[in-house]
Order: sequence, then C-alpha cells, then structure tokens
Amino acid sequence: MNIEIERKFLLKNDSWKASATGFSQLRDGLLSGRKNNKIRVRTDAKKGLITVKGPTSGLSRAEYEYEIPLSDAEEMLLTLCDDKVCNKVRFLVPHSKHVWYVDVYEGVLAGITIAEIELAHENETFLCPDWIGPEVTDDPAYGKWAMLARYTATIDAANSNPSSTSNGLVKATWHTGNVLE
Repeated sequence: MNIEIERKFLLKNDSWKASATGFSQLRDGLLSGRKNNKIRVRTDAKKGLITVKGPTSGLSRAEYEYEIPLSDAEEMLLTLCDDKVCNKVRFLVPHSKHVWYVDVYEGVLAGITIAEIELAHENETFLCPDWIGPEVTDDPAYGKWAMLARYTATIDAANSNPSSTSNGLVKATWHTGNVLE
C-alpha cells in the first residue's frame, strides 16, 4: 500500500521564492469525494494523473496515483469535474533535508498560498524555514475542495440577491494573507 504523510502550513512571507528550484503548472479536478475518500484528476504540462486517496488516520492516508494520457485528463477536467477544478503553480523549495512544495493558487483561489512537506513517517522531524507560518494540516477549511466550496457558496449567495450589485454579478476576493475572508 502506498501511504501519503504530509503536513500543510500557511506562509509568513514570500522569502521562499529566492530558494525555489523549479515549478509546475497544475490543474486539479475532483472526480469523486465521499467522507474522507477522494478521486482526483491532475494535469501538468506533460502528463495526466488519477489519484485515489483514502481516509486520514493521524497524518497518514492511503494514496494510489496512476499516469494517464494528458488528453484524457484534460477531457475529464472539462466534462466530469463541474466547478470542482483549481489551478495552481507548485514551486519546489529545498530546505535542510527536505523539499517543500509551495502551492500558489490561481483563478478563483488567487491569493492563497500553502506550503506542504511530505514525510517518510509520522514522527519524522524536520526543520521549518523562517517563512513557514501556522500549521493547517488538521484544519478542513484549507483543503482545496473546501476552499472551492466556500468560493462557490459565496458566489451563489451573492448571485441569489442581484440587487446588491450594480450588474448582478459578484467578484469574490480572497485575503492575500492566506486567511479566507
């Protein structure tokens, strides 16, 4: 069984950019999600991936990931994911003995930046860079699907009362300090 062990953090500042060694443009879509299980499709510039994740136990969860043709993944994002798609740039930032993944969200989630570190075991120690802020691993509000759901609910609520805006449309904004408003 493949196990994913990761921790998530907000950022204090953008000084991590000076240490970034690479990046990928990612597009994630939720194909299915029930309770703590989910199936995700992802694209980067070269390939598509299907990922199946099981429920979390502590910091660990089962994770199975399979490469699929990029064209299939793109079609799934367009036809199967509805409004559950997000775009982000993932930066690789080495620090001490680990590589941190800094996800800078774009589109409807622009302004949100989250750093992740993957560990070999739950008790593994690691050094936090000075740009790491509060940990949000156990905060469901910082899961990408929860963030997308919050955005969608904000738009739906605002559009149900079109007299509150001049043109009946609402542009949702996210606080750039990583805290959802």
